[in-house]
Amino acid sequence: MTILKKYFLHFSLPLVALLLLSNRPLDPPKSIVNGGTLDSLDLKIGQMILMGINDCKTLDSNQIQLKYEIANGYLGGLILFEKNIAKTESYVQLKKLISDLKSHASMPLIISIDEEGGKVHRLKEKYGFVRMPSAAYMGRLNNLDSTYFYYNRLAAELKDLGINFNFAPVVDLAINIENKVIFKFDRSFSVSPSAVSKHAIACIKAHHNNGVQTILKHFPGHGSSTSDSHLGIVDVSNTWQKEELLPYHTILKKGYCDAIMTAHIINRNWDTAFLPATLSQKVIGQMLRSDLGYKGVVFSDDMQMNAISKEYGFENAIEMAINAGVDILIFGNNVHTDEAPATATQIHQIIKKLVLVGRISPQRIEESYDRIVKLKAQY
Repeated sequence: MTILKKYFLHFSLPLVALLLLSNRPLDPPKSIVNGGTLDSLDLKIGQMILMGINDCKTLDSNQIQLKYEIANGYLGGLILFEKNIAKTESYVQLKKLISDLKSHASMPLIISIDEEGGKVHRLKEKYGFVRMPSAAYMGRLNNLDSTYFYYNRLAAELKDLGINFNFAPVVDLAINIENKVIFKFDRSFSVSPSAVSKHAIACIKAHHNNGVQTILKHFPGHGSSTSDSHLGIVDVSNTWQKEELLPYHTILKKGYCDAIMTAHIINRNWDTAFLPATLSQKVIGQMLRSDLGYKGVVFSDDMQMNAISKEYGFENAIEMAINAGVDILIFGNNVHTDEAPATATQIHQIIKKLVLVGRISPQRIEESYDRIVKLKAQY
């Protein structure tokens, strides 16, 4: 039996409940690398955390905390950025970094990256990686064979590097030509829901051909927005259109959806409490899970973006996101670069405290863990 199956089958909610009822703190997790065991609650919380690793380019002796967090189940995944790529011998360096990160993991790690193409392209040609045009270019070309070709070439590279998740495709519609975060960055295939769905499915098929999973974004649709959630609150109450849900409906119906990322956007028509989608049970629980029938993993967009971090506070936003139905929380350490980076240990302790004091239920953690287990079992 593989480590994945062995430990996923071993941990169960009754153990967590008994420990919670005993009214004592849980013991620190012990690494399973040398035959130890992981505490059930600690492991399940850790699987819900996905981190950026600042400007780390090598996993050397200075990365003691990161190694410990990976080995002891304090995080379930990592996201890479251009700052993690060396300027010389980039391919060899990045492949070794990823291999070294995985070698310390007690559980299979999500190794993810934003590789949409065009302006959102971390693996640039100047570092020796393949050229990747934008979604807008492929949409204008409107040749599904070409779309598949470009993404298949990219996904083959991701597979060889050891990257198993790509935060693509974008399925936002190019509705607002003044949109500063989607349209002006050429991140949308088209204004047509049908065209977006077809090109997105070609993208997903190409990734699956190489054993790489994909994440649809940004639910329930960022294409009509007039501002950027990296900078602050984005209100689409007067601009959002129901057609923005159609790509999700089509891709889900055809069975090509691996996971979905939420948007930090507000719409009073979705949620009268005026909460951003990432923090809204009505958006995630009602629109996504009940109305669209989605049963898989929900990723947050980066929790450090100003639309969340500056408006709701760090701990409060974590609590709200999990209770709303987010399964994996992203902390990219790529937004507020002038501040000390968040750590998996810090986030893990916050979530665990929220569970122990009753602000997040053990059942809610269990739900996310079960979904993540199924997602990871696919690779």
